[in-house]
Amino acid sequence: MAKTIQAIRGMNDCSPTESPLWQWVESKVRNVLQSYGYSEVRMPIVESTPLFARAIGEVTDVVSKEMYTFWDNDEQLTLRPEGTAGCVRAAIEHGWIYNNEQRLWYMGPMFRHERPQKGRYRQFHQAGVEIFGIANPEIDAELILLTARLWKELGIEQHVSLQLNSIGSLEARKNYRSALVEFLQQHIDLLSDEEKERLEKNPLRILDSKNQALQDVLNGAPKLLDYLDEESRVHFAQLCTLLDQMGIAYEVNPKLVRGLDYYNKTVFEWVTNALGAQGTVCGGGRYDGLVEQLGGHATTGVGFAMGLERLVLLVQEVNHQIALPRAVDIYMVYSGEGTTLPAFQLAEKLRENLPHLRIMTHCSGGNFKKQFKRADKVGANFALVIGETEAATQQVVVKDLLAGTQQVLSLDNVVDYLHKAF
Repeated sequence: MAKTIQAIRGMNDCSPTESPLWQWVESKVRNVLQSYGYSEVRMPIVESTPLFARAIGEVTDVVSKEMYTFWDNDEQLTLRPEGTAGCVRAAIEHGWIYNNEQRLWYMGPMFRHERPQKGRYRQFHQAGVEIFGIANPEIDAELILLTARLWKELGIEQHVSLQLNSIGSLEARKNYRSALVEFLQQHIDLLSDEEKERLEKNPLRILDSKNQALQDVLNGAPKLLDYLDEESRVHFAQLCTLLDQMGIAYEVNPKLVRGLDYYNKTVFEWVTNALGAQGTVCGGGRYDGLVEQLGGHATTGVGFAMGLERLVLLVQEVNHQIALPRAVDIYMVYSGEGTTLPAFQLAEKLRENLPHLRIMTHCSGGNFKKQFKRADKVGANFALVIGETEAATQQVVVKDLLAGTQQVLSLDNVVDYLHKAF
């Protein structure tokens, strides 16, 4: 017997019993995004490696440690680790944002080579939003309102909370970086080898260290908000005022910086305590310099991304009121000589006239008892039964599997009956 081949570690299958919940979550995401007037875009999952190095930053963990990169002849390519860089590349390449506002969204797989754990996988899925050409804090607020509405739709609004910060301009962060490095050097003994490396390359990332002793010391560190430029300070104040007026609760977290280099001004995260260590459900912020950095005309940008694996886990954990649709509405049962053709014809007639229904035809033979067991197993509401008598008389037995009742109808009347039933 040949040796079986298993999935790559951290790249998971989604079973037929799991996919209905995924579809439900994805449909909620799509519906909310479309209700705000956003348009879907689809980008390749493979991009030129320099795109991510330039956009995300070569000293970030994503670029330096986590990307799946390979050579294709003489070109270095990477499986996308996030969606913003590819969306910006596409917007520049096709001229979508030249003197034009755009509110875009996407959904699909991303790839990062990191240690797999609950809610964090090597192939994972994200839904993301990117908005170009709007500099006002009102659009930052709209993104937060949009996500708050999505949490209500998913039934998880009581289990997520909003953290907010401003990281200001590049110049402001340079000034803050100097003050933070000076502070951290006074506590160098508390830093791990990895954090000492970050002290040289990306010291702001130390602010979200999981080292509790270091976190206690960081409470006395200089605050980034104290180093903000005036424009960023005004922008953040206007955003907070609008969120207050709209009734959105939030916590200003001065240690929130996000992990990618392209952010400026507003950064935010929606976090939860319901999933253990993997607490971030959604994160984003502004990246006003990224389009120009990647070769486009200077254009403001803001967006977010949410991990669908974590959303699904959170919905499973806290929302027990979901009524997922059944996999099958109607199961077509037939047995005996001359029953196959009328069964298939009826099934296609129903699909033509009642396209919202899910109709499964048995196809695998066997007696009526076996077929009814299969109808129950797939969770059908109704079984439509054609035996030799029904085939000869142009009739069908309609059996309500939930109520345990049945009646005989002519083939001409079954469409109207099922239309009323559903």
